[in-house]
Amino acid sequence: MDKAPSPRTTPARCGLSAAEAARRLALEGPNLLPDGAPKSTWAIVREVVTEPMFLMLLAAGAIYLALGDPGEALFLLSFVFVVIGMTVTQERKTQRALESLRDLSAPRALVIRDGQEQRIAGRDVVRGDLLVLHEGDRIATDALLCEGQLEVDESLLTGESVPVAKAPDAALFASTLVTRGVGLAEVSAIAAATAVGRIGADLAATTEPPSALQRGSRTLVRRLGAGALLLACVQVFLGWWWNGRPLLDSLLSGIALAMAILPQEIPVILTIFLALGAWRLSTQKVLTRRTSAVEALGAITVLAVDKTGTLTVNRMELAELATARAQFTPEGASELPEEFHRLTEFALLATPGDPFDPMEKAIQRFGHQWLAGTEHVHDGREPAFEYALSGEILAMTRVFASAQPAQYLLATKGAPEAVADLCHLHPDARAAIQRQVEAMAERGLRVLGVACGRWSGIAAAQGNAPPWPQSQHDFDFEFLGLVGLADPPRAEVPAALAECRRAGVRVLMMTGDHPATARAIAQQVGLSQRPDAITGAELEALDDAALRQRLQHVDLCARLKPQHKLRLVQLLRASGEVVAMTGDGVNDAPALKAADVGIAMGERGTDVAREAAALVLLDDSFARIVAAIRQGRRIDDNIRKATRFTFAVHIPIIGLALVPTLLHWPALLLPVHIVLLELLIDPACSIVFEAEPEAEGLMERTPRPVTDSPFAVGPLFYSIVQGLGMAAVLLAGQAWLTNHGWSHAQGRSVVFGSLVLGVMLLIWANRDLSRPAWFGITDRNPWLWAMAGGMGLLLVAVLGIPWLRTLMGLELPGRQGFVIAAALIAVSFLWLELVRRVGQRWRRA
Repeated sequence: MDKAPSPRTTPARCGLSAAEAARRLALEGPNLLPDGAPKSTWAIVREVVTEPMFLMLLAAGAIYLALGDPGEALFLLSFVFVVIGMTVTQERKTQRALESLRDLSAPRALVIRDGQEQRIAGRDVVRGDLLVLHEGDRIATDALLCEGQLEVDESLLTGESVPVAKAPDAALFASTLVTRGVGLAEVSAIAAATAVGRIGADLAATTEPPSALQRGSRTLVRRLGAGALLLACVQVFLGWWWNGRPLLDSLLSGIALAMAILPQEIPVILTIFLALGAWRLSTQKVLTRRTSAVEALGAITVLAVDKTGTLTVNRMELAELATARAQFTPEGASELPEEFHRLTEFALLATPGDPFDPMEKAIQRFGHQWLAGTEHVHDGREPAFEYALSGEILAMTRVFASAQPAQYLLATKGAPEAVADLCHLHPDARAAIQRQVEAMAERGLRVLGVACGRWSGIAAAQGNAPPWPQSQHDFDFEFLGLVGLADPPRAEVPAALAECRRAGVRVLMMTGDHPATARAIAQQVGLSQRPDAITGAELEALDDAALRQRLQHVDLCARLKPQHKLRLVQLLRASGEVVAMTGDGVNDAPALKAADVGIAMGERGTDVAREAAALVLLDDSFARIVAAIRQGRRIDDNIRKATRFTFAVHIPIIGLALVPTLLHWPALLLPVHIVLLELLIDPACSIVFEAEPEAEGLMERTPRPVTDSPFAVGPLFYSIVQGLGMAAVLLAGQAWLTNHGWSHAQGRSVVFGSLVLGVMLLIWANRDLSRPAWFGITDRNPWLWAMAGGMGLLLVAVLGIPWLRTLMGLELPGRQGFVIAAALIAVSFLWLELVRRVGQRWRRA
């Protein structure tokens, strides 16, 4: 059989010498894209400890050490180190998972050096090297094709799902895949000088947006830090000058007030919730590269998706057969009608037995499924000669020997217009075929023409093969029909898109494919019924204002280049949208990085796309994106609950630390009490609220506004009102006890015990503002009753262990004291329920 041979090594094609290759490697560096190095442990730690709140916690721990209270200092400092350890562990786990995905980062290459073929690492390829390329090879660099005919899948670079034919002198690009043919190419550019590298320059210039929580928490921390410092100084001055306390006692009171004001749980909430959220996402096969993206998931308003490999399976299937008289679609059919047998048979014959091209694989699968058991399947039959696809004739012909001597069977497939031309059809027949092709293309199909023929060759002497004609045009063909292929949508996509619509998330398709293909897929999966689409060329002609207006009326963006996707994402974000962008190709990387949440495909995606994205779908399932949005909304809800609780619980602590100084009372709360309270508040924030199940109707509500921060005035005001009422109740109880002659230690025991129980009450009250707190007692939260049990044990310990009771400055309050504490809790509960109902009416108004 005469097939396309491997490129021969001629004197002009001996390649570089090993010495010259080594010299160029040393001079120009390896064929690697910049960046991609994992962050060091110290870099991660530095990022954590330079957060303003952590700096304040470290400073507070140092002050405790200076004042001779190592227990409290060690608690604070060890708490910081635990958080740092969790962050480092999460970063390292993510990095290890990413490294396991780097199967595309350094492809190996077959090169010719010193006249010999040798396989080397892709990083060692240099300019001027000769690459030997076969089907299935991933091209390691940009190169110029010198010999051979190739078809190359450039979808990871351009977004186009159809392989591109390459003739000699055509440009080849790094990271693209050879789907057909054999060739020899000379390397023209490596590393950052490649097309991939130039896109990487756009990627490096694109800044990653900070999350809303990061911005809000930093602003809040700065304000609270200034306020805590000011009030602590006032507390020290008043205690020392106005109340006449010793300076050390005044300093302790000032530190206690500062600790009460500083909600050190906020960085814990952000770190723990987002880290555990990332872990929860990983159980659903969504890898989190930047935990800040977990928070942004809950606010997504626009989901921009690629078509190939995201909405579709990136696996071609034969979807339709058409002749001049009839059409056949396999969906719902039980057998292939007889009139389509020849069309399928010759499509099979025109296809190699073990193809690499995805369209040829689809033809093979279809033929073996529908022609099984018939005489039309010719497995193992090898052609006597082949005419490869070329730039002049976009069709290929395989020539087979027949039972009759010097008689040959011809099987041809290719571009419909090329096959029709080979058949020498009448213009009317060609026009009819063209109408059929256009109709099939409108349905999103990739169309091939199929023809057959016979040729009587001249038998050559001594059994040699006859002299084959120079061109396929020298044969006479019969046009058999059209084959329509499609990249079918993923089965889970329609349901996932419907859930996005219910959740108020707009889905926008951004693809490099033809508008007709994009429109067909959009209608199949239910993405949009609007026929209009905007192309990259149209986009370039519009200014930002006009493009913003146009985007309100279209859901499909086709024929896009990388810069188009980047502009669209930036424009949407500038318009106030929270944008998630999915993609798998190098062309998607800048837009992935610019989006609020970039989502890359892990199985098919390029290393560049994964590095740019915040999330990586390990199994490329579109349904995982919706699951991630659901998880993000649950995390956002729970962060708000925890933040609301944190500020509510700090208000009575601040009141009990500040008011006694103003009223000339002895100090009610000392640093040791606040540290002990932190043993309750911290796990309540980081464990109990994090484990809260998702709210009913979570995916039925619209996304929260971008400006709706848990640190905004509205949510904080609600918490402050909750806390002020509880503080007033506890201070009133202390005043009553003092007026009735209770000792200060007994009164402190009653008030401190009530405050501890009040922490649990605030947990119940802030779990769900839509119903009274007691309804939450039976809810499924594995940590709720463990928390209640821990609080009970803490109270038993501080009141029942004599040395601990003395250290805390407490006394047993007696039976009457427990009754008074129960009354204070009951009044606090009534106050919280009143605030909830008033707040509910206010929100409805």
